[in-house]
Amino acid sequence: MKILKGLGILVLAVIAFVLIAGLFVPKKYHYEKSIAINASQEVVWAHVSNLENFDKWSPYKEYDTAAVMTYTGVGGTVGSTMSWKGNKDVGSGTETITALTPMSKVDIKLSFKEPFESEAQAFINLVQGKDGVQVTWGFDSESPYPFNTMSLFFNMDEMFDKDYSNGLGKLKAVCEAAAPIPPAI
Repeated sequence: MKILKGLGILVLAVIAFVLIAGLFVPKKYHYEKSIAINASQEVVWAHVSNLENFDKWSPYKEYDTAAVMTYTGVGGTVGSTMSWKGNKDVGSGTETITALTPMSKVDIKLSFKEPFESEAQAFINLVQGKDGVQVTWGFDSESPYPFNTMSLFFNMDEMFDKDYSNGLGKLKAVCEAAAPIPPAI
């Protein structure tokens, strides 16, 4: 009887912690990663502004090489979409280009369906620099209360860093193989 009472108190304490902590933990999350690519801005733009080219550098392809991708709309235009359906590691969902600023920015709405429903706003920014094109890939999302408390138990930046570093590394390789630019002197 004492053990059940102790377990009940422990469960109530955990629930109370989650509910109280959720009031103070941010609901919004922002992540981004950058890389310099030694290629023309036009070459990089072609790979980031058309969802059909995402497959060439996607870090998620490694999780399920048999995932099915479906494209609708005119590639490289606002409103074009890519839907995916894969294994438990990839899940399913849709990404839609919501805005394009030629040669500099792509905005994408992500709608995840499996393994859980959520949405995020992704972006890819390009800035021409002396070391090539600086590409910043990131996203913004929001976790509803009390699920925002999960960020206390998981290092979200660490979780995303592996995939984003891998994807940007692949993008760099694809773009630089397409049209390398000699370094500035």
